[in-house]
Amino acid sequence: MNIERLVAMANDIGRYFASEPDQVVGAAGVADHLKRFWEPGMRKQIAAHLAAGGAGLEPLAKKGVERLVEIDSKLRA
Repeated sequence: MNIERLVAMANDIGRYFASEPDQVVGAAGVADHLKRFWEPGMRKQIAAHLAAGGAGLEPLAKKGVERLVEIDSKLRA
């Protein structure tokens, strides 16, 4: 899938969770959604995009992807 579409999807998810009063909870919601509903290849692409700077990711989506990367790295350890 092209990265622009993945960024748009992640931003949409971030906007949904923006209603959470606590940004940590919102970021965790984004990460959980990505982990549960995105295919592994999609998660790898968005993680690589974040590592390259994360252009286009809105703040909450970016925090959610950062949290996803953190979760995935703990699972591999």
